[in-house]
Amino acid sequence: MKHYVLVHGGCHGAWCWYKVKPILEHSGHRVTVLDLTASGVNVSRVEDIQTLEDYAKPLLEVLESFGSDDKVILVAHSLGGIPAALAADMFPSKISVAVFVTSFMPDTTNPPSYVFEKVLGSITEEERMDLELGSYGTSEHPLMTAFLGPNYLKNMYLLSPIEDYELAKMLMRVAPAITSNLTGTKSLTEQGYGSISRVYIVCGEDKGISVDFQRWMIENSPVKEVMEINDADHMPMFSKPHELCDRLLKIADKYA
Repeated sequence: MKHYVLVHGGCHGAWCWYKVKPILEHSGHRVTVLDLTASGVNVSRVEDIQTLEDYAKPLLEVLESFGSDDKVILVAHSLGGIPAALAADMFPSKISVAVFVTSFMPDTTNPPSYVFEKVLGSITEEERMDLELGSYGTSEHPLMTAFLGPNYLKNMYLLSPIEDYELAKMLMRVAPAITSNLTGTKSLTEQGYGSISRVYIVCGEDKGISVDFQRWMIENSPVKEVMEINDADHMPMFSKPHELCDRLLKIADKYA
């Protein structure tokens, strides 16, 4: 039996794994899902998040609770890749492999925010649609929020069942935008995050994080293996849950 820890993306919550969790469990594995701070049913507010560590706190607490011999398969989707990378940096001995599912994937040279800020800076006004960016914090420590409006969200769910898109519209929450003011300017370490095995799953019809940018992140910070789900949108847990689980089970067999 292997143990998966599944980390959701921005504005989402643990609920987005509801199709994947029972498939992996039916295959005989243990699955832990969690809400990051101010996400899903977590009672915190986005204003409580002053650092990347604050945002990742529920994930860090889960990993900290495991015994010294416990190793997990850490699976991160979309914006969840950045808090997951921080967790891998802090608890490398507890992670057998980190899987980035069409996810922002930091390197060990730049601040963890680098990959997100690169995308944010390249989005045109037309592409931004109703992606709402707000602000909080103080003049000395300004921070930014993000909220996925229904049109931007639709672009992410293009090949997903309409029921899942409707569910997502009901459950969206404001998330922190992971800028350098949130993460600080230090990079993740080679000894921590850089020491773990990583696998990237490319989603071929993703309109949320383009295939070109997914491949750029892989070139920027090479991984052990690249897998693909050619006909998945940005939400493969909804558009291609069985194919996603097939990849995750193969990763467990090979790396865990």
